[in-house]
Amino acid sequence: MSGVPRRTLAPFGRRRGRVTANRVVGAYRVLEVGDPDGPAPRPGQFYMLANAERWGGEEDERPFLPRAFSFLRAGPGRLEFLLEEVGPGTRRLGELTAGEDLWLTGPLGIGFAHPENGRRPLHVGGGIGIVPLAGWQDEVGGPALLGFRSAEHAAGAALLRDARVATDDGSAGHHGAVTDLLDEALDAEPGAAVYACGPPAMLEAVRVLCAARGAPAQLAMESGMACGFGACFGCVVRTRAGYVRLCLDGPVLDATELETALTPGVGH
Repeated sequence: MSGVPRRTLAPFGRRRGRVTANRVVGAYRVLEVGDPDGPAPRPGQFYMLANAERWGGEEDERPFLPRAFSFLRAGPGRLEFLLEEVGPGTRRLGELTAGEDLWLTGPLGIGFAHPENGRRPLHVGGGIGIVPLAGWQDEVGGPALLGFRSAEHAAGAALLRDARVATDDGSAGHHGAVTDLLDEALDAEPGAAVYACGPPAMLEAVRVLCAARGAPAQLAMESGMACGFGACFGCVVRTRAGYVRLCLDGPVLDATELETALTPGVGH
């Protein structure tokens, strides 16, 4: 691994960020947020987000805890997040418009490590799991294999470059699992280094395929996070060396550290 750090330390406490845009990309929304006082994150790190207004306390304001989101891309003083409505928290965040504020805590966790021994990066994403791969692909290059439920969701593939698509219903690209494409890609290029994020079952399939081919793989894993600082132990996963907290020791883990990647998953 190169000397590039995998973790940017978060400033103490939360800070207020102003939404500058909210645009639709197929079944998703891209939320652009100003963060002039925040440090530059590393690809694979995440943030805890909460609306500055209407975030719990009354009958129609159910969310209380912030939600964990990997960032899509980052630039000087700005961040992008990809949202999919799966519950009241993501619904409320998706309603934010330019000029409204949210609370940011982060960047948190450990991101991706550069490939070793001249291996070529190969990015594998499933659904909202494409998010941490976008900024990483910008940094290290390499093609992307992306799986979605439908053509509407597959519109998110436009957020990455050089992408092949698979859909569960066959409405776009390959009809089947994205790991079908990975199986073919590893045959064609056994020297690849795989970077993956997606549902637990997909990550487990990636882990098994890469282990069988001797291909190194790093998995950005998903688990319920309530605090982001390791205090709640809500994101604990089992590794070969014992239990770790994804918010501190992940969310990116080396696939060889795991006996299985089947953990309870939540959206990024």
